[in-house]
Amino acid sequence: MARRRQASDEALVELFLDMLAAERGAGENTLAAYRNDLADLTTHLRAAGRTIADADTDDLRGFLKSLAERGFKASSLARRLSAVRQLYRFLYAEGKRSDDPAAVLEGPKRGRTLPKVLSIAEVDGLLAQARKNMEDAEQPPAGRLRAARLLCLLEVVYATGLRVSELVALPASAARRDQRMLVVRGKGGKERLVPLNQAAKRAMAEYLKLYADAGSDAPSKWLFPSFGEQGHLTRQHFARELKALGSSCGIAPARLSPHVLRHAFASHLLHNGADLRVVQTLLGHADISTTQIYTHVLEERLKALVRDLHPLTDG
Repeated sequence: MARRRQASDEALVELFLDMLAAERGAGENTLAAYRNDLADLTTHLRAAGRTIADADTDDLRGFLKSLAERGFKASSLARRLSAVRQLYRFLYAEGKRSDDPAAVLEGPKRGRTLPKVLSIAEVDGLLAQARKNMEDAEQPPAGRLRAARLLCLLEVVYATGLRVSELVALPASAARRDQRMLVVRGKGGKERLVPLNQAAKRAMAEYLKLYADAGSDAPSKWLFPSFGEQGHLTRQHFARELKALGSSCGIAPARLSPHVLRHAFASHLLHNGADLRVVQTLLGHADISTTQIYTHVLEERLKALVRDLHPLTDG
């Protein structure tokens, strides 16, 4: 009986995940997050002798309460609740349930979380230190190659605002000499164009020259190849190297990650007058509300514009 319940729960979850992949273009990381969240739900319900198919609103409230008791943050609770709501909305729409027990659930109150942002001076410091490391002729060739790769990663992410998963999986063709734009395949398989600046192209050329000088074997299809299972540099490896570089520049590891560089790209563009819609396109955000979190950097600039340009402002 317990096995049948477990199989039924897993079947309903997989049906929901199939819909996310087919209709919403959800990627592997998104699907894995939903699967993990809903596995937690099924485990809780099973312990209470319930299933996804017969759980009521009180059962779901009990699940949320158990998460709070386990010390989940408000943001994590909200994500789990979103997964539960979407699951039951789907099951109701597909006729797998005659009701939606999650419709009346209330989420935790959350304050607005602002992204961590580096100053322009801090980013300049990171780039300068990375270049200094690459140009250090006293270190062995392998060390210079790693330093050149890190500089290339930094220049490209700060020039384009790529997600770290998009960055480390760039194809080798991204470094063509005549390349002015990158074609990036983002979430849901959607493609977008992002421009490359001269600094990024220069860093790519320098990195590839050192890579060729190192006497690599067969050419890789990846710009940042690795011996790992994925065939290219992992997000975790880049993050570790970035934090080490940040420490040498006086930036605390907690303040620095590949995603923080993406935040810096967006925030610095907006600070210097870029249109919010343009930044949305460059970041690959499907909804502009996601991009609007960066508008906090505009507050002082907008106040200054009104103060300096409004005709009724006192001189």
